[in-house]
Formats: sequence, C-alpha cells, structure tokens
Amino acid sequence: MNWDDMRVFLAVARSESLSRAGKTLRLDPATVGRRVQRLEEALRAPLFAKSPQGYLLTETGQRILEHAVLAEQALLGASDAVTGPSDQLSGTIRIGAPDGCANFLLPQVCARIGSRHPDLEVQVVALPRVFNLSKREADMAIGVSLPETGRMIAQKIADYHLHLAAMPEYLARMPPIAVQQDLQEHRIVGYIPDMIFDRELDYLAELGLERPMLASNSVAVQFHWIRTGAGIGMVHDFAMPTAPDMVRVLPDEVALTRSFYLIRHADDGKVDRLNRFAKLLVHEVKQEIQRLERQVAATADLTSGAGAGNA
Repeated sequence: MNWDDMRVFLAVARSESLSRAGKTLRLDPATVGRRVQRLEEALRAPLFAKSPQGYLLTETGQRILEHAVLAEQALLGASDAVTGPSDQLSGTIRIGAPDGCANFLLPQVCARIGSRHPDLEVQVVALPRVFNLSKREADMAIGVSLPETGRMIAQKIADYHLHLAAMPEYLARMPPIAVQQDLQEHRIVGYIPDMIFDRELDYLAELGLERPMLASNSVAVQFHWIRTGAGIGMVHDFAMPTAPDMVRVLPDEVALTRSFYLIRHADDGKVDRLNRFAKLLVHEVKQEIQRLERQVAATADLTSGAGAGNA
C-alpha cells in the first residue's frame, strides 16, 4: 500500500465517482479505477460498491476512510512543519453550505479570501441538506444548527434575519395584507414540506401556514419565484440587496432570527491550514452578513412603506 493509492481512494470516497475524482487528481477515470483496484488487491477487500448513485464505500472502505484522513492530516502537518508558518494559504479547501448561504454570501466572501491568497483553490458545494463531514464530503460546512452526532467541532458565525417579502407588482394585484391572517389569501412560496432537512428552516410552520403553493427545496429557486412576482415568502435579509425593488411585508409582525455555524471534523483541529482558513471564513461571513443587513436596514422605511401601502 502506498500514499498515492490512498490519495486516489480519498478522492473517490469524497466524490463517489471515478470521473469526478479524476478531475480532482488530474487523472483519467480509467487510471483512477486501476489505482482503486490495486489498493483493493493489496488490502484483499472491496472498498467500493458501484450503484446508480455512484461509488459508495463498503463497510471495509468506511473503516479505511478514517485512517486515510488521519494519514492525509499527518502529511499536511508535516508539510506545515517543514515550510514553517506562512502568510499565504494554498491547496484546495472544500466548503459545504446550504444554498442560501452559498448563493448570496460565499461568492463574494471566497472571492475576497482568494484575492489575498492566489494559490488557494476554494470549492463551494451548495446542497440543501446536511453535509456528512465524517465521509469527508467537504473540509468544513456551514450549518443552521449545531451537530448532534459525530466527532464534530462547531463555532457560531453570526445571527441572520428573515422577513416576509414580495415584489410591488405582486402586492398591487393581490388582496391587501394588514395582519398575518391575511396571508391565507396569498400565494405562498416556501420549502417542500417533506424535504426540509433542518427544523430551523421550517419557517412557514411558525406562521401557521399550510403547504406553500410554490415549493422548492432550494432557497435560490424560492427567491427567484418571489423576485419574478409569483408569490410571497420568507427571504433572508442578506439576499434582498440583489433584488432592490423587493419589499418587506409586515416587518414588525413577521421576523425570524436564525444562526450560521461553522462545523468541522474534530481531527481537523490539528491542521494549521484549515484552522487559518476557518478563522478567515468566519470573520468574512460575519462581516458580509452585517454589511448586507445594514444595507437593507437603511431602506427599511421605504420597504415598510411599500408593504403598508398595500394594507
């Protein structure tokens, strides 16, 4: 067994695909497949089971994964020890995030970090679900609640706020909204109820609303529905600057506060490069939320007035 084969194993385990692993490693899929087969022969056990979903770890593969990650961390630590501290970050770091954060916060945040660290490759995986860091789907993840299982470490990034929002043209053609009960007569945009992956995202239940008329598991899809005037729904304040004409509705009566957390595998606390990146990420995301929410607050009187005008 050698480290090169183990590196290939890690890439396939994380991507669940020979072709995607090949792109990460800059190898063709056939070579990746042969390297996996060579490792399986050396260990005398199958590490992957091919399925319609891709290459999934077998029970043996799951056991090997933890040791492979520890070996990877040891090599990174050795590299840090040899090269010594440096102001510059390099290599690849993958962040998992819910798509609201991934669409409206991480592009500009990661662009700023990348401009200061040109040798750093940042990958953002936007999925509306909880990331499995134990399977190394990402180096770190942003979540809306603290992890309840696994050897994870988490730190709060910041609170963020959500309000009911709609476009003026939608409000103009629909029945007035003076109190929360008036929402029953409106086309509500929200999550598909049975695809809400975290109870913190069940916004409509807090409003006493039934199934939304327009539903998606993606925050971005919901946002675009609202922006096109198709309905009314809960919107992150930090997303509203991308749709300047969008207005809050019942801002004093309907307002939610949630939190973002940075979640990492406990073993990664020993990796200086990841620690430094995590510190940068937390700072930049917090600053970006505050900047965008201040921008929205600066026009609060106008948006409230637009919402009230429909009442």
